[in-house]
Amino acid sequence: MAVAGAIIGAAVGGWANDRHGRRSALLAADFLFFIGAVIMAASPGPATLIVGRVFVGLGVGMASMTSPLYISEASPAKIRGALVSTNNFLITFGQFLSYLINLAFTKVPGTWRWMLGVAGLPALLQFSLMIFLPESPRWLFRKGREEEAKAILRKIYPAEDVETEIQDLKDSIDKEIREEGTSEKINFRKLWQTKTVRRGLIAGVGLQVFQQFVGINTLAGFASNQTALLLSLVTAGLNAFGSILSIYFIDRTGRKKLLLISLFGVAVSLGLLAGIFHQTTTHSPMVTVASGTKFSNMTCPDYGSAANSASWDCMKCLKASHPDCGFCSAASDKLLPGVCLVSDDTVKDLCHGDSREWYTRGCPSKFGWLALIGLGLYIISFSPGMGTAPWIVNSEIYPLRFRGVCGGIAATANWISNLIVAQTFLSLTEAIGTDMTFLLFGIVSVVGFFFVIVFVPETKGLPIEEVEKMLELRPLQYKFWEKKKRPEGTMEEEEKLDKKNQGV
Repeated sequence: MAVAGAIIGAAVGGWANDRHGRRSALLAADFLFFIGAVIMAASPGPATLIVGRVFVGLGVGMASMTSPLYISEASPAKIRGALVSTNNFLITFGQFLSYLINLAFTKVPGTWRWMLGVAGLPALLQFSLMIFLPESPRWLFRKGREEEAKAILRKIYPAEDVETEIQDLKDSIDKEIREEGTSEKINFRKLWQTKTVRRGLIAGVGLQVFQQFVGINTLAGFASNQTALLLSLVTAGLNAFGSILSIYFIDRTGRKKLLLISLFGVAVSLGLLAGIFHQTTTHSPMVTVASGTKFSNMTCPDYGSAANSASWDCMKCLKASHPDCGFCSAASDKLLPGVCLVSDDTVKDLCHGDSREWYTRGCPSKFGWLALIGLGLYIISFSPGMGTAPWIVNSEIYPLRFRGVCGGIAATANWISNLIVAQTFLSLTEAIGTDMTFLLFGIVSVVGFFFVIVFVPETKGLPIEEVEKMLELRPLQYKFWEKKKRPEGTMEEEEKLDKKNQGV
């Protein structure tokens, strides 16, 4: 329900950003999040809890597309990527802290109310601090409030750069008004018919969809369900570390190159995980008869009635569903044959009381340490590139007039993709197996690799107003293996920008 709320919040956030400004949208997001946290903490039952989750989702969805946009529009070009990456680092580091905070509350009376309610404090703090921050200077300029915008730009940019920045922004808006008029009405037909917007949307929405369809949330969730809090802390810590790498490299390496390196690492790690899970599936411990033990009356009905029960192994046991069954390992060695039992809390406690291990989501394997390596490689590959770059690209790739609504469309696509992947993951693993599911994610990451080569332009170091000009001139790289000649007019601009960034 929180993700469903985020879909709506991202969509409404795009409209709110263009209509009321970036700062106002962030204040609204903080208010919604705070209200949701209070409702959840005070919830008398599941229905009210769900309402609170929807409010939190609305706030998250709105903030997810507004925060990088606000930061991007208020940042000098040469450090814009690093500052937007810092936003992602604070998100991932916040997730790491949330596990520690929840751990601290596990022994406190009213555990879950504290866990959910304390989330309102950061929203309240940000709301209070946002009141003292200025509106985005680019949004102010677009609304005709030029003097306010100039005053903010003079605070942000060095004295020698500020007049050039103001002039570029003014030229961009003058050109936009000449071409489109002063009308605020925006429809999807107009978006698609505008070449720069169309190219930006293909790149931006595509990146957001691929970010989710390479399986990041399913892998993190899979690990969390398997080994609980400790592994969640490790994965959250690796995610935060990857965000730090992004801060360092995003403005040095560039968005596109970092995305390609990230997707290559993701594809390799997903291939490794698919191989590990295939090995685990095909070499899981056999099932032995439970007769003569205290488990004899708890045998899984499907196993007891199966004609080929002698061929049953742990994976076959876990796939039984009438009723659900679990695998209780041998006491001496979890890789030796165990018993297939009805899955309930009583049987689970008996299994653990007999110095055995209880499995319902996966089988014991000697390759478990390799799975941890594969998961770590996946996260450290994903986080610096695909974890941050899609949000950075979406915050800088659209013309000013369409920036809010296009950013909202891309963020909505992200949350819809998130929901689709989350809701289909278990069904996929049951239908084709965990190994083939991860292999499918790996294939998607390879497709994403070529998508980035063809459709995603490099925006490193470019003033936001220059990105629009570059999209207008840049041909799509369908024959990406051929060296392309730069469009006329861009070489000189890039050389000037390089000299400027190097202090020449």
